[in-house]
Amino acid sequence: MAFDGLFTHAMTKELNDTLAGGRIMKIHQPYPNEVFLVVRNNRKNYPLLLSAHPMFARAQISQIKYKNPQTAPNFAMMLRKHLEGAQLLRIEQVENDRIMRFVISGRNELGDEDRTVLILEMMGRHSNLFLVDEASQKIIDLIKHVPADQNRVRTLMPGGTYVQPPKQDVLNPYQSLDGLANLILDYREQNELAKHIQSHFQGFARDSAHELAAVVQNDGDAMAHAQSWFDHFNQPNPTLVDTQKGLQYVPFPWQTVTGETTEFTTLSELLDAYYEGKSERDRVQQQAGVVLRVIHNELKKNKTKIKKQQAELAQADHADEYKVKGELLTTYMHQIERGMTEIELPNYYDDNKPMQIQLSNQLSPSQNAQRYFTRYNKLKASVKYLNEQIALAQKEVDYFENLQAQVDIASPKDIEEIRQELIQEGYLRVQSKKKQKAQVSQPEIFYASDGTQIEVGKNNLQNERLSMKTANKSDIWMHTKDIPGSHVIIHSSEPSEQTLTEGAQLAAYFSKARDSANVPVDYLPVRRLRKPNGSKPGFVIFEGQTTMTVTPSYTTVQKLRKKPEA
Repeated sequence: MAFDGLFTHAMTKELNDTLAGGRIMKIHQPYPNEVFLVVRNNRKNYPLLLSAHPMFARAQISQIKYKNPQTAPNFAMMLRKHLEGAQLLRIEQVENDRIMRFVISGRNELGDEDRTVLILEMMGRHSNLFLVDEASQKIIDLIKHVPADQNRVRTLMPGGTYVQPPKQDVLNPYQSLDGLANLILDYREQNELAKHIQSHFQGFARDSAHELAAVVQNDGDAMAHAQSWFDHFNQPNPTLVDTQKGLQYVPFPWQTVTGETTEFTTLSELLDAYYEGKSERDRVQQQAGVVLRVIHNELKKNKTKIKKQQAELAQADHADEYKVKGELLTTYMHQIERGMTEIELPNYYDDNKPMQIQLSNQLSPSQNAQRYFTRYNKLKASVKYLNEQIALAQKEVDYFENLQAQVDIASPKDIEEIRQELIQEGYLRVQSKKKQKAQVSQPEIFYASDGTQIEVGKNNLQNERLSMKTANKSDIWMHTKDIPGSHVIIHSSEPSEQTLTEGAQLAAYFSKARDSANVPVDYLPVRRLRKPNGSKPGFVIFEGQTTMTVTPSYTTVQKLRKKPEA
């Protein structure tokens, strides 16, 4: 479902139950539209994510790791000034809308109580996060500054008075279900009923309206079941559903959302699992701008180079024609007069069929013949060189396509390692003259159903260290066949068939073929891997491999992240 007013209702209750009364210990802004508040409550730290992202706006406790910029943005500095050490009193929802208020009590420079409110508006591209003085309703700062010429309805700049977004003429379903019974009687068709539920009640996205329409139409006591459905948001059973259209999250099992399900303890854990791919991809795109530009430019350059050299190679296929023309001119030299621009001579290599030969009127007959021999020799000599250059350029294309695939599966913290690799290989200039040794992070650890540990490298530096340094020679190495992807190490010399299949699932999932079926995966003992001298990071050669095919599954990968209970 969408993060609509109903889901906001459920999330507000969860966050309030978990965080109310806690203290804000740290504040970070790792991404332009997202802030993390580390709230300590009941002797535990909770990373509270407040996102004003235009597509992924939400509030949740997020355990997904992030990396802070070296210099904190101005908004983060302002939040630290007003909120660090302050107490989070309560979390409220504005009616049943997509607006959450985090009421905070701190102390100003004089030691007096200073009450502020963080207001998160989750409204698509208009999403925003405000820091507001509770008494005066003055906007102290906001994460997105919007000039007056872009929004004339209300002021969205520091110093202005905070005004809520324009209110719609709809009912809060948690205060009144008036009119629902009439809607059920008037609109028997589910789509029509869903449309009128959306226009009549506050906080409904399209999918929530369709679910409620299905609930009240499939049972005689419609109003009782509607009330029960709304109450279920206060006691959710967070569920991730792998449908035919992709992953969807619901606060509890829905009639209209079917597929393979995974249940979670909290809504925040559910959102972490759902957004791990979606929002992480966006965060990667934000941080990988320079890296992606280098990859794009190098791919374009080398593909153009290959195309040009293949055209030159095609010309070399006609080299024998220049040799024939040179020999014919030499044979019939007596027929050529200086100043001629062309001549037709019998080709004794082709049943004496006439061949038209172009001449330069500036050259003598023998010089014209020599010119054709020179072109012939040059083209023949270029064949070996061109084949070598095409092979080198193709290696570059393979390398950067592999990097491109790694960016697609990378987390934001992996991007820095890919950037360091490009610096080491000379594709990216380092700003500082002082050369820094790249700090390689650890591969991700998974567990097979029988408890066998499986490690997955997410970039070439991780792959290099994992396969060539840390893995035992008897461990099993896996990689998608002829497809860019991660190195996978099964830490066992004789893994079971199920463990091999699960390792292959990981290799297929963390590859360019993530969304494909029947992906071929090679595997063999680590001892058979070889790294050619001078080859790029993560590049290995091998022989004697076995190949199996698997279809990657998100649900399977999620299960393998958890260590099985003994």
